[in-house]
Amino acid sequence: MERDLIELRIPNKPDYVGVIRLTTSAIGSKVGLNIEEIEDVKVSISEACNNALGKSKNFVIKYDLNNEKLEIFVENVSEENINDNLKEKKLGILIIKSLMDEVYFTSEGIKMIKIIKDGMDG
Repeated sequence: MERDLIELRIPNKPDYVGVIRLTTSAIGSKVGLNIEEIEDVKVSISEACNNALGKSKNFVIKYDLNNEKLEIFVENVSEENINDNLKEKKLGILIIKSLMDEVYFTSEGIKMIKIIKDGMDG
């Protein structure tokens, strides 16, 4: 299968995190992740959104799908500038790192990667 790129731009409000989780779940299913892997990705996307909450007008999430991996980039997520009063965000970053296969931070946000074991259908 060729590479598919999906970009989701949705209001940066807590009410929309559920929509992002559902979208991520559907994409995970499409690329062939099993139920446990989909749950890992959903928890990770939720934590990333919690980290980005209130930092911009919209959540911007980019999904890069191919036969080998699902890459998810979320803008405005950082592991820096998290002070002791924001222990939830620190814990969220640790959760993401434990559930995803690879995690990278850039000046724009976070890239989370889940390796696809069986490859995509169709």
